[in-house]
Amino acid sequence: MGTIKKGILGGFSGTVGTVVGANWRGMDVIRSRPKSSGGSPTELQLVQRAKFALAIKFQNSLRSMQSRLYGENAGVKSRVNLAASYLLREVVDYVNDEAILRMDKVIVTKGVVTGFQNLAVTGAVAQTLNFTWTDNSSQILAKATDIFCTAVYEEESAEFAITEGPETRIEGTAAVVLPETWAGKTVHVYAFFQTAEQNEACNSVYLGTVVVQ
Repeated sequence: MGTIKKGILGGFSGTVGTVVGANWRGMDVIRSRPKSSGGSPTELQLVQRAKFALAIKFQNSLRSMQSRLYGENAGVKSRVNLAASYLLREVVDYVNDEAILRMDKVIVTKGVVTGFQNLAVTGAVAQTLNFTWTDNSSQILAKATDIFCTAVYEEESAEFAITEGPETRIEGTAAVVLPETWAGKTVHVYAFFQTAEQNEACNSVYLGTVVVQ
């Protein structure tokens, strides 16, 4: 049953007849009550469901970070929604009856901060990744205090290991230690800079795969 909150001209929540009322982002909205489907889902519907489920699972570990560091809010679309839209449009594919991720197309963060110069990564013992880059803090929209960050994805567990600092752009080197259980696993490596205020970032860089030692 629906509840009218502010009289007959006010917003309401719940279902009244064929419409559903709700409050979304501070606005009272009304939408049609969805019709139940009496038949089995079509092949296209099954594909879309599989792609959507994979996208949501993949993005879960990134949501908190992307709410700060993925572009700018666009109208009613939040940063997280923008990231999800890109993920579904460009990253999630359907091959041989299975939803897959195009890892080289993943964008972890998006922004106007200047990115890397001569960035490289190598694997080392004790589940460590060593990163090097050239300090380019003299360039426009780059600062010596920009924080070096990584997002490393392990497919088998479907988990990200995310680090944010403490190394900064001016240092030119960083060592990131991954979970011990990832030893011997192949991981996908992404890196980015964010500002010291942690509210802006550069476009993330995909560094390919590394076998964890």
